[in-house]
Amino acid sequence: MKKTPVALQMYTLRNEAEKDFRGTLQKVAELGYEGVELAGYGGFTSKELKKVLDDLGLQAVSSHIPLTVLRTRLDDVINDQLELGTRYIVCPYLSPEERTEEDYFRLIDDLNTIGAKCFQAGLTLCYHHHDFELTTLSNGKTALETILSETNPLWVKAEFDIYWLTFAGEHPVEWLKRYQGRAPLVHLKDMTTDGQRFFAELGSGGVDIASVLDYGMHSDVDWWIVEQDQSKIPPIDSVRKSLEYLRHNSI
Repeated sequence: MKKTPVALQMYTLRNEAEKDFRGTLQKVAELGYEGVELAGYGGFTSKELKKVLDDLGLQAVSSHIPLTVLRTRLDDVINDQLELGTRYIVCPYLSPEERTEEDYFRLIDDLNTIGAKCFQAGLTLCYHHHDFELTTLSNGKTALETILSETNPLWVKAEFDIYWLTFAGEHPVEWLKRYQGRAPLVHLKDMTTDGQRFFAELGSGGVDIASVLDYGMHSDVDWWIVEQDQSKIPPIDSVRKSLEYLRHNSI
């Protein structure tokens, strides 16, 4: 049976990391996470951060890099990832003013260009979505489907987010099956079952996490990545609870 390792998206602990980046990474390692997905380097150079992570026994799985940086400083980004030992670069977010159909097709061109260069360097570009990419375009497909159908599958992969898929009325396992081979990274999140549909610790909400984990055992998902955008309890307690759930549910 395949065991998929678990990383933490450091954005979840952004407030703690802003005060003490290394100390926060140490807490993540002590909880038992095997890797981290970076959302900034905490003031360290990539070389310095690599040493910190090695000392703590953490792997730099991936880095969320703003699209503007990917468009303008890609060589620097690639060099940093190679120094960190990261395999994946993730385009994390589109600002509200970049969500027209014209913008999506410009994005597709950029993802192909950026992805090709990453591929040549031995890295993989992934696109991380939210709910707005699940709206339907004039071609009858969602923006996310369009992005994945119009980008080269060798150069551009997906980082599916099971919270946002569920939020948009989609079934995460169906997307994982449909895009087998294109989703090496998966964000694991839960959602409260009340009208607020707030972010929740894994296993405490209504997202069908069990089916996702079960499918993951037989798929090519490389990493589960825990992320909780906001938390009603201290974030360090939130990520502890989520990891405890995963430990007791087939990882």
